Amino acid sequence: MTEPRPDKKRVAQSFSAAARSYDDVAVLQRQTADELLDRLGLLRIQPQQIIDLGAGTGRNLPLLKKRYPKADLLAVDIAPQMLVQAQQRMQTGWRRFVPDKRLAYLVADAESLPLKANSVDLIFANLSFQWCDLTKVFAECQRLLRPEGVLMFTTLGPDTLIELRQSWAAVDALPHVNQFLDMHDVAQAMQDSGLQDAVLDVDRHQLGYPDARKMMRDLKLLGARNQLPGRRRGLTGRHRLQAMLAASEQFRLADGQLPATYEVIYGHAFSVDRYQSVAADGSVHVSLAQLKGRL
Repeated sequence: MTEPRPDKKRVAQSFSAAARSYDDVAVLQRQTADELLDRLGLLRIQPQQIIDLGAGTGRNLPLLKKRYPKADLLAVDIAPQMLVQAQQRMQTGWRRFVPDKRLAYLVADAESLPLKANSVDLIFANLSFQWCDLTKVFAECQRLLRPEGVLMFTTLGPDTLIELRQSWAAVDALPHVNQFLDMHDVAQAMQDSGLQDAVLDVDRHQLGYPDARKMMRDLKLLGARNQLPGRRRGLTGRHRLQAMLAASEQFRLADGQLPATYEVIYGHAFSVDRYQSVAADGSVHVSLAQLKGRL
């Protein structure tokens, strides 16, 4: 996995700057979150400690609280202003006068959280891992999760925004679009971290825009700017922008819309091994009850 990683400081600044506009354009994020919540419903778990890792403006917090009303929920994000928006969302109406003792907020990097090991039952992460070093973030999830704890996540694959990427490639060789790892690299990072029973699959979502200029505007309003080393600094020249817009026309659909494809990787895994225990001599013990539960 040699893809360049985004500048974390710039990621935090970009998403903080977009905190007020984020919900207006977070169409994909809502779609993938709802799908991830549906998949979570298939697991028969009753977590007591939950982390929404990359909680953003907190759209999923009330949904998680409704599903697991007795759980303690921690909203984590690297962008402080995102969590300001999340707190405002969760303090509307009567909630302003009755603090929720089961809900807390933490500004932190997902790769290094100031939390105790083996302290979490469920980590829910919707479209936040693409901004991380996957090896580090999966290792951190493994550290935090209790035995049989669950990680549920989505991230983006390499065909994300392929139309915009190829349109810019017709203009110059600079990286104008963030780069993302494929499902095989994601699976390898999960295996290296020690997470077990990983399940991954890919779905493609497509959003439509009147033109590439509007597409890039919405990405800016999301905070999802190009954060790669080697990106072009400063303003894009008018002639270069016009050349990119002209190149993007090759992707226009019959209905007149310009597509933005997102390759979404859905995944879940369990901490350590749910079925086996390893003795000091290295031998593996599997109980009859565990074996029956696995069948």
